[in-house]
Amino acid sequence: MAPGSRVMAVVKADGYGHGLERVARTLGDADAFGVASIADGERIRNLGSAQRVVVLSGIDAPGDLSRMAALSLEPVIHHLSQLELLAAEWPAVDFPSPMPVWLKFDTGMHRLGFASGQSPHVVTRVSALPGIGQIQLMTHLANSDVAADPLTGVQMRRFDEVRAIARTRAKAAFPASLANSAAVLTFAESHCDWVRTGGLLYGISAIAGNHGADSGFEPAMTLTARLIAINAIDAGEGVGYGHAWRSERPTRVGVLAVGYADGYPRSIRPGASVLVRGARVPVIGRVSMDLTTIDLTDLPEVEVGEDAVLWGRGLPVEEVASSAATIGYELVCGMTRRVEFIEDPG
Repeated sequence: MAPGSRVMAVVKADGYGHGLERVARTLGDADAFGVASIADGERIRNLGSAQRVVVLSGIDAPGDLSRMAALSLEPVIHHLSQLELLAAEWPAVDFPSPMPVWLKFDTGMHRLGFASGQSPHVVTRVSALPGIGQIQLMTHLANSDVAADPLTGVQMRRFDEVRAIARTRAKAAFPASLANSAAVLTFAESHCDWVRTGGLLYGISAIAGNHGADSGFEPAMTLTARLIAINAIDAGEGVGYGHAWRSERPTRVGVLAVGYADGYPRSIRPGASVLVRGARVPVIGRVSMDLTTIDLTDLPEVEVGEDAVLWGRGLPVEEVASSAATIGYELVCGMTRRVEFIEDPG
């Protein structure tokens, strides 16, 4: 989809809940990994990976630069306080090789990044560091999942201005990175030298209202849980805490061994679906810490010990997230340590 660009595989949030080490091994052909912290970069290095690793939050405290140099990590510098820390510590750091640095500019996201007007000062100071490695420029697009929104065009133009100033000031061209997962799909002109893909790598839609399958992607994660009980109740009976759901007919209540302590959110509304034997059945009652109840009345042949799919193949995580008033990214990132991960060799 971005044949002229290198790919930074974003594996922060424990590989979007899929397991950082598992994802890093699987994505061995990525041109670089993007992580949120030095600790995550260290986990990748402990795998023996020599791929480029970019720490998206950059340096935060004295000593960070030395630690990153020892691990061959690359910092994103996005604030004047980091620039001062960089300048103060750079002379004392023992660099095994020149350290590449990423400079982030705020073009409209208004979260992290230097103001556009600071670009001459920032580029000049960083370029003057002795033994500096390659400098890359980056920004973050705020609304690239909405193709008709003019903000992305505005941000791209502002970023072009920053690049032009940097090129003039340093008399050099700098590799650039704008596109996140959504922009990979919607704004080909944003691809530039690097694309930074997160959710798409895991088959999750980056476009509001869409599923990953709408863009040709399959989910990397399928969450299942086992039926540990099936009980019969009469019409008019309530189920679960607060009796938030009450039966209108004699009902077979299935009990799944999964709850919000596993990452299946309490905010799931009754009526949301799970798959049992490939058929959709509704969630009933409130999701509790360890258990979730479902209505199996229309599947009389289902027995204790069978599995239900809570999201993944056949049931898009984006649809489930909508039932919890959130997004698919939050659900997959919310997997907890007690969930068993089983890798599918296919």
